[in-house]
Amino acid sequence: MARILDLAPHPAIYAGRLLAEAGHDVIRVEHPAGDTIRRLAPYLGGKPDIEYGAYHQFFNAGKRSFALDTSTSEGLNVFRRLAATADAIIGDLPSPLDPEAFHAEQPRLVLGLLRNDESPEICQYARSGMLALTGQPGRTPMLLGGHVIFAATGLWVGVAVASALLVQDLTGAGQIVTIDLQQCLEVLNEQAIQAYARDGRRTDRRGQRGAITPVSGAFQSADGWWMLSVPSGAERWSRFLEWVQDPVLAADPSLAEEEHRNAAKDMILDRIERWSLTLKKSEAVDTAQRQGITSTPVSTPVDLVDDRQLVHRGFLRDENVPGLGSVQVPAGAIASLLGRPIAPAPALGQHTAELLAELGYDEADRTALFERATI
Repeated sequence: MARILDLAPHPAIYAGRLLAEAGHDVIRVEHPAGDTIRRLAPYLGGKPDIEYGAYHQFFNAGKRSFALDTSTSEGLNVFRRLAATADAIIGDLPSPLDPEAFHAEQPRLVLGLLRNDESPEICQYARSGMLALTGQPGRTPMLLGGHVIFAATGLWVGVAVASALLVQDLTGAGQIVTIDLQQCLEVLNEQAIQAYARDGRRTDRRGQRGAITPVSGAFQSADGWWMLSVPSGAERWSRFLEWVQDPVLAADPSLAEEEHRNAAKDMILDRIERWSLTLKKSEAVDTAQRQGITSTPVSTPVDLVDDRQLVHRGFLRDENVPGLGSVQVPAGAIASLLGRPIAPAPALGQHTAELLAELGYDEADRTALFERATI
């Protein structure tokens, strides 16, 4: 397995988490004061502490923490020694290292460099075209919550670095891989672009109402929200009408054709929204699924904690987080698939002394580095 130095900012940090799940030795190189991920709320247990940030606890799980001030010449020398043992680096190199010159010194190394990562999240989201699609129609566009777009960009970074590592394994050669975060986000907009390029159809904001099929979206029930998407085809529509028992919809035989349903979709959805309020969320989802109609509850994070399938498949499990005790955490998709345990996120600098020893620094050298606050 590879050794990977993780210097990634938030838009790419998920890459290191995925590679750690796959079994690689991922070393989070961070400033001795801690980085911004550690300070990103919310905090587990409600403790505003750099060790308990929820994003830090998830994204840095399975990694080792190496605290290093690379702004000093001594710190930069330590980084060079660490990089000489690595197979890949994710994120920009410390200043004043030049990527081309650095790679020439270590041609086997994979450098995963980011581009277009300087803009704020909402600017990246807006420029990609995604912001125009999320929110209520005719109202202000809305940014997706939870910094979820950075999970998408981080995934692409992980794929790029993993692919370069495969080439390295096959040929012995490294490479500089440039990942443009703006392009990573634009990939998510491909369907809307294709629809316009093919037939001139615009994809507009629909809010909770879907745009893929005429009858789709999130609907409020008597006790929450659920999602429904009636597939194309007259047979599924007929089956759906039998369930809804709406006299207005049943009286219009033209709605059996998807073209006519598409033209009348807002009227159809208005009637479904009123009908949905008479149902319980679980009742609606179960009935739809029995009829072969795509449906699922709109889950909250609290719902997911009690999701029996996630727990049964080992995706959610209890971990002992120092200072907090037992906490239920997501194991991660790759770790769950491989049955590989993931260590809790490390304390700041938890593995610094250990890694310095691996690099050949004796106890006196390590003590001197700590005393000079280089690490």
